[in-house]
Amino acid sequence: MASNREPFVSLALYHLFKWSIVSPVLHGYLRGRIYGAKRVPLEEPLIVVANHASNFDPPLLANCMRRPVSFMAKESLFEVPVFAPAIRAYGAYPVKRGSADRSAIRAALTQLENGWAVGIFLQGVRTPDGRVTSPKLGAALIAAKAQVPLLPVSLWGTERILKKGSALPRPAPVTIRIGELIPPPVEKDKAMLKAVTERCVDEIHALHELGR
Repeated sequence: MASNREPFVSLALYHLFKWSIVSPVLHGYLRGRIYGAKRVPLEEPLIVVANHASNFDPPLLANCMRRPVSFMAKESLFEVPVFAPAIRAYGAYPVKRGSADRSAIRAALTQLENGWAVGIFLQGVRTPDGRVTSPKLGAALIAAKAQVPLLPVSLWGTERILKKGSALPRPAPVTIRIGELIPPPVEKDKAMLKAVTERCVDEIHALHELGR
């Protein structure tokens, strides 16, 4: 039987990392603003879908969810003896290079079965302005298979944190806006997956256009 939320050790590690490192950086150095945090269900599996412009996005996004968010990570990271158990407890799951789509879907479904919130960047890669121009259908497919809702989130300003050629992050203002839950597709046909994906993108862009 599926759990209704992530393991206690993962929740404890999340709060330790959040309050000791990520939250002070977000609210202090980056002057972060968060809107809509109360819309996040604290229990039950969930797919968090967002735009992506910076390597800082995963911890900043998870910080604002008030619960751990499970992201995919390169399989090689799980070969480091001390690092591997830490990132696994924090919710990361390994994906093999060259078979990312298939293994990512299987791993994400397993995390959802165990009660996690799974984070997916809709474009899969970073974009220079934070907009989603070529969304993938993976998040909608996973939502359809697991029958869990999607939660659209906009990350605004993160592309300015670390400029190309710079060694240190800049104190760029960041705003994170959380939208309304979107029901999963009732079917797995491509037309419905595309429709739900476009709805997620439209919501993210509407939130993003609100700016600071």
